[in-house]
Amino acid sequence: MKLLSFWGPSSRGLGVLSADGERVCGLHAAAEARGEPGADVFARARPFLRAGPAAAERARELAEWGFRERPEGIVADLGDVQLLSPVPVPASIRDSMSFERHIIQATRRAALGPLGRLDTLLERRVGTRRSLAGRINKAFYERPLYYKSNPRSVVGHGADVRMPSYTERFDYELEWGIFIGTMGADITEAAAPDHMAGYTVFDDFSARDIQMAEMRGRLGPAKGKDFDTGNAIGPWLVTRDELPDPYALTMTARVNGAEWSRGSTGDMHWSFEEIVSYISRSETLYPGDFIGSGTVGGGCGLELGAFLKRGDVVELEVERIGPLRNRVV
Repeated sequence: MKLLSFWGPSSRGLGVLSADGERVCGLHAAAEARGEPGADVFARARPFLRAGPAAAERARELAEWGFRERPEGIVADLGDVQLLSPVPVPASIRDSMSFERHIIQATRRAALGPLGRLDTLLERRVGTRRSLAGRINKAFYERPLYYKSNPRSVVGHGADVRMPSYTERFDYELEWGIFIGTMGADITEAAAPDHMAGYTVFDDFSARDIQMAEMRGRLGPAKGKDFDTGNAIGPWLVTRDELPDPYALTMTARVNGAEWSRGSTGDMHWSFEEIVSYISRSETLYPGDFIGSGTVGGGCGLELGAFLKRGDVVELEVERIGPLRNRVV
């Protein structure tokens, strides 16, 4: 299934996208129309995720009925609804750093300056880990690093993203991510898939000039990442059964229709299974928690030496998941 949260002309809440990608079935309205008990579980994403596999199976049945019967006020054209993040207010946001090429290239751009080109040549002789950028990022190879972001600054597909007043280097980040579907702690890598509800696209917008200044204090990003509308997630949540090989998907970023970035989910140095296992050590993960992958190599303006301006339209796409489009204002 492709699960989404939406506002529509006659229905709102949690919905399912049709197989042709053109229509939305409102699950709460469908459940009420059929007189099913417990319809409120389909009103919002987090209660739905907490309800587990039984609710997911009911959602499939409701969507099949809605698309087949098309009762008034339950099915709408996709173009007539406003999409929110699949979970409009995630329980938490943790964003990882799992793509080696991104951290190496970003380090060369942001920290090494004119030495960056020399370090690229050195890498060809000694390998990535033994290059200067690799040595600076030794911690990256030891464990899946992550930081926490603001779950109240989330927007969905089609929403405007407001550039902070204090930045002159505004950036996109081509990422994907997962929502936790089943609560758990001390989760093993083998068990991690059973705790993952599905996959979505993530644009972790960044005020790069502010981020670079903040991180000299060795506490990670703050106002470089935390501003209203700064986390775009969507367009929907694709359940795991739809992606039998999630680590073989093309990732693309376009700005005003021109391709700026291209990568693959298969380039992750740390898999989501490893990330979930690490984060959950002596810590409980809850349904509705969001975990981002971090930026794919070449997946941001920092690596390219180009930044966004007001009026730019950024579209991130992960194969078989969908495009996430936002305008910078």
